[in-house]
Amino acid sequence: MKKLLLMTLACCTFLACKTETKKDPIVVNYPNTVKVDTIDTYFGTEVKDPFRWLEDDRSPETEAWVKEQNKTTFGYLEKIPFRDDLKNRLEKLWNYEKLGSPFKEGDYTYFYKNDGLQNQYVVYRTKDDGEAEVFLDPNTFSDDGTTSLAGLSFTKDGSLAAYLISEGGSDWRKAIVMNAKTKEIVEDTLVDIKFSGISWKGNDGFYYSSYDKPEGSELSAKTDQHKIYYHKVGTPQEEDELVYGGRPSEKHRYLGARLTEDNRYLIISARISTYGNKLFIKDLEDPNGLLIPILDDTESSSYIIENVGSKLYIVTDRNAPNMKIVTVDASNPTPDNWVDFIPETENVLSPSTGGGYFFAEYMVDAISKVYQYDYDGKLVREVKLPGVGSAGGFGGKKEDKEFYFSFTNYNTPGSSYKYNVETGEYEQYWKPEIDFNPADYESTQIFYTSKDGTKVPMIITHKKGLELNGKNPTILYGYGGFNVSLTPSFSIINAVWMEQGGVYAVPNLRGGGEYGKEWHDAGIKTKKQNVFDDFIAAAEYLIENKYTSPDYLAIRGGSNGGLLVGATMTQRPELMKVALPAVGVMDMLRYHTFTAGAGWAYDYGTAEDNAEMFNYLKGYSPVHNVKEGVAYPATLVTTGDHDDRVVPAHSFKFAAELQEKQAGDNPTLIRIETNAGHGAGTPVSKTIEQYADIFGFTFFNMGYEQLPNQEVLKEFKE
Repeated sequence: MKKLLLMTLACCTFLACKTETKKDPIVVNYPNTVKVDTIDTYFGTEVKDPFRWLEDDRSPETEAWVKEQNKTTFGYLEKIPFRDDLKNRLEKLWNYEKLGSPFKEGDYTYFYKNDGLQNQYVVYRTKDDGEAEVFLDPNTFSDDGTTSLAGLSFTKDGSLAAYLISEGGSDWRKAIVMNAKTKEIVEDTLVDIKFSGISWKGNDGFYYSSYDKPEGSELSAKTDQHKIYYHKVGTPQEEDELVYGGRPSEKHRYLGARLTEDNRYLIISARISTYGNKLFIKDLEDPNGLLIPILDDTESSSYIIENVGSKLYIVTDRNAPNMKIVTVDASNPTPDNWVDFIPETENVLSPSTGGGYFFAEYMVDAISKVYQYDYDGKLVREVKLPGVGSAGGFGGKKEDKEFYFSFTNYNTPGSSYKYNVETGEYEQYWKPEIDFNPADYESTQIFYTSKDGTKVPMIITHKKGLELNGKNPTILYGYGGFNVSLTPSFSIINAVWMEQGGVYAVPNLRGGGEYGKEWHDAGIKTKKQNVFDDFIAAAEYLIENKYTSPDYLAIRGGSNGGLLVGATMTQRPELMKVALPAVGVMDMLRYHTFTAGAGWAYDYGTAEDNAEMFNYLKGYSPVHNVKEGVAYPATLVTTGDHDDRVVPAHSFKFAAELQEKQAGDNPTLIRIETNAGHGAGTPVSKTIEQYADIFGFTFFNMGYEQLPNQEVLKEFKE
């Protein structure tokens, strides 16, 4: 058992310059983590796994370990002098009304709303511009707010609705069907639904997806045979029809079913991994209709966005890495019959439809540009957005004459706008009243050079007038995987960081989707090191240009971004003062053995593929690269005990390795949120507590005795 002495350093200026004054140290007594003699052999190489027992999330030993780790971590966090100040400031800034864009279903207009600090958004509705009434309040689902609304789907006429709930943040869902007019539940709850939407077939029933319940732990055991079912309303779930999947010879890990807006075609997408899908279609107007393959391989990513009668509009990256839209007739829909409708450009396309038009949103260096097209493929207009940032929500039903879109960036809270599809004019529908002035902040996009010469964009946001003296507390946030694009968006959490003088920097790393499939593929499998090199180069840019220095730099990321943080801190521990890996994929040799992890192999490869892939994964796997005698940065690992996306064992094992081998004076702690999952649906109250702890830990380990901007604290205290 180790003892760690952490010195708190006094502050002397607005940005809290360090002095030689020292306060009483905080003593950390790490719990003893038992090591077991577990050894795996890969291609003749033995690999020890001494903390394998922490993978058993149902064992009393793991439960006891979690309690002891949390006792140690919260004992430390409670001693941070400004922890409560951060929590209070987060609460005050968070406490404003938030409103989602309205959408019409049947005779009602629905919208999501949060009064300020409600744990979950409430669904309201109005009729004929009458007074709004509560339709569904997820805050009533559980006493502690940990049961959340995870999906809501209406029949075409709006008379029935099915909603999904998540308990404790789990990916497993339950479905509840209600009469939308009376709000009465109409049948028993459906269970064991996962990675699924609800797609109604008329008013009779709907399609959904699920896995068989795994043997062993529901939260960690492998689930890799997805199935699509049809549920007829009013019948028992055990009578649901298996529509697709379940054949042992054909394993699909992610299956989805949906109907076209006119309810004519059933569309099925079948994936083996997180990228690439087969695509099938069935004409429901033909009583003898068969499921016809459009694409029978997973070499591309494609989906049907629209149809006019039998004419299909398909979005695809097949022979078009940046995406395009093609048309084809449903009677003979294979790629050799496709005709370009909106061709590929140099920028990545993310289209939508609404009001009888197509809206082509492009990412230009991660910034939104939107163009409106008619159904003949003719450009109608460019939609001039309110500013430079991210637009979303362009789309609606075919008969809509107007709909709503949102706009945001890193220093502008998200607002919604009502758009007229015929004139192209729009007006602001809602703007948040928030205790934050965007005019005091600025965002700058720069391009830096990575290790191999690749130019990578990064947006840096901070208060205007920032002095480039190398002493600004800075968070470098990244993801870099699974074709995910990080586009500018406002966050209350980041606002609190920046008003304390903090810099927030987000690079668009390879592995993401900002520049299409080629950018994604440049950061997968044996090219994954490119992602870490891009992140390291971003940190070096911030340091070289005096935004910050290693004493004031924190790196943060979640899920695949948690892997990014874990790999970066083990490769370059001297580069940052604080590391904040959240719900990270930390054991790259065994990730594919848990829940749906095998589906991530397109990005990662697996240790079972071949000796080359095994050695490559072992070479950067965070759990396997914590070295004895190395001084690692102050680390706060965060996870949830109900995370069944990236199981908490990843974080448990990484924290145990760090605590055993840390050589420096920096703390290596793990904060385990109970009754919480991968992040979605987390109650507001828990989120505020988490970030008060994360930011408190960060500032404290950068040497701050008090928060840099005391004026903000005085304002809200008064």
